Amino acid sequence: MILFENIGALHGAYKQTPAVLKGAELANWPKIEHAFLFIHEGKVVSFGPMAELDNAQIPFDDSRLERINAQGKLIFPGFCDSHTHIVFAGSRENEFIDKIKGLSYEEIALRGGGILNSAKKLSQTSEAELFEESAERVREVIGMGTTALEIKSGYGLDLENELKMLRVIRRLKESFPIPIKATLLAAHALPEAYRGRREAFVDMAIREFIPNAAAENLADFVDVFCEHNFFTEADTLRILEAGAKYGMKGKIHGNQLGHSGGAKAAVEAKALSVDHLEYLNEDEISTLANSDVICTVLPNCSLFLRMVYSPARAMLDAGLPLCIASDFNPGSAPSGSMLMAISLACIQMRLLPEEAFAAATLNGAAAMDLSAEYGSISPGKAANFILSRNAPSLAFLPYRFTKPHIEAVYVNGMKMVY
Repeated sequence: MILFENIGALHGAYKQTPAVLKGAELANWPKIEHAFLFIHEGKVVSFGPMAELDNAQIPFDDSRLERINAQGKLIFPGFCDSHTHIVFAGSRENEFIDKIKGLSYEEIALRGGGILNSAKKLSQTSEAELFEESAERVREVIGMGTTALEIKSGYGLDLENELKMLRVIRRLKESFPIPIKATLLAAHALPEAYRGRREAFVDMAIREFIPNAAAENLADFVDVFCEHNFFTEADTLRILEAGAKYGMKGKIHGNQLGHSGGAKAAVEAKALSVDHLEYLNEDEISTLANSDVICTVLPNCSLFLRMVYSPARAMLDAGLPLCIASDFNPGSAPSGSMLMAISLACIQMRLLPEEAFAAATLNGAAAMDLSAEYGSISPGKAANFILSRNAPSLAFLPYRFTKPHIEAVYVNGMKMVY
């Protein structure tokens, strides 16, 4: 049993948590000033203003009760990062130099870089080595406040290596106390062997990747990179339909490089989320507003690639369920910092701090089908939260965007040490 007392402000605490927040609801992310938080057996039991502590039915006479004075610091839910590519081999800093010299994302890909570069490195890396590399990154992001995580395959590009990636993700699930969701990114790029034969690769992904991943129960979701020069809207719908037959909910990389049809496909396929959305016009926003598709933006990627940022302000104003994720990957977002993503969302996308934190916590959990147990501080939910260092307000965290703001990360009520 743990009792946190004298919390400066407790954010994201709901007596009854909604499954997802839409539009104006994100700005109303709740706050309790001068608060307490009581945890037992890894779950949130109660919380409220310190003035109500005496009536909170806390067993003060129990010798097992640990009392922690938060000394006016902030507590808020741990980040729920719903879009990452953490399982990869090596790094791609040479392409970083290419970007500095002016080559575009698409130009690097056409030269055999990008995803194909990562696929080559991954094929030359053993499963054991890949696990050790990836586990180090998971430890890193937990230390930065991530307490729920999605990880995609997609650097395999053939059956053997896609399954290798998914088995590594399964080992990560078994090795860490945070929930980890696995996504089969069945169509990420065309391997060299299928150059000019896109439809044949899609057929193969449907015939081999999806059934074999399902046979070993390796994937929770299925995803497609729906972009010009990658995979079409029709390809995307075929793959998501095939995944649905095996119980894999759909996710889509869409509208990153242009108006690719990804947003429209997500609505048609009833996907759980559509991610990126850097290019989104009024008609596409209206289409998404008439659906339950969660809209995930990835500001770290826009920063690193010097691309446009998703029109998150317009998306919220239209009432969409906005989510923020890190996109941690070796080529376009080599950082798992959710605090950095939140800062960029405030600075570049004009989100209020409360909107950005809500999008990175409860809506991140919703984008992984986890909001019933994670993403907010609520009675009965897992006690996954962050204790800040001294900060006068929530807005101070994205404002001082390079300051180390996290004093401790708690998962299931236990302080994480990595």
